Amino acid sequence: MAAVTLPPVHTLFSRVRLATAADIPNIHRLIHQLAVYEHLTHEFEATAAALSATLFPAAAPPPFASFTTLLLELSTSPFTPSHDPHFTPLLTSFNLELPVDDGEEEIFRCGGGATVGGFVLFFPKYSTILAKPGFYIQNIFVRECYRRRGMGSLLLAAVAARAAEMGGRRVEWVVAEWNVDAIKFYERLGAEILPARSLCRLTGEALRAYAHRA
Repeated sequence: MAAVTLPPVHTLFSRVRLATAADIPNIHRLIHQLAVYEHLTHEFEATAAALSATLFPAAAPPPFASFTTLLLELSTSPFTPSHDPHFTPLLTSFNLELPVDDGEEEIFRCGGGATVGGFVLFFPKYSTILAKPGFYIQNIFVRECYRRRGMGSLLLAAVAARAAEMGGRRVEWVVAEWNVDAIKFYERLGAEILPARSLCRLTGEALRAYAHRA
């Protein structure tokens, strides 16, 4: 009997860790790519300096008590286990049939030769109905070449696990109605889509005009 030749396996190691101020350049690039993906470049005003000042101010509260960012790092070599007093990095690996063709690998390079593949930014919320805390995800994003490999669910799972550890009951976020693929993805994860809810927003001149009423 002829020997069966199995296809080669390309292992990609991943780490989800807390972002620091040193990661601002990559966070800024990721947010810009998110704006492109969501057709919101006309609203894109974020600068690296503004992100640094708001996400990592001098007197910042501890992670998970305010704006928190988790980064997804990827490497062809295993990550060394490490400990953070606020969040122990999550280590896993993906076995791929083909290596990922990342044309922006050098642009998103970070420490130890790893590459940033995505991020999730979230902050605390509170449900008065449940009298329980939770998290609201402002952004969750995986760069295009790494999508459809389970990496988005890895980021979401990291937030959900932290919420459960803190006694939270809900993790919520918004998805655009046109983003059918994302909606199907979230439904497969068990998320409930609430079509009866509408996002309300005061911004720009409308915000300033209403603020004067105070």
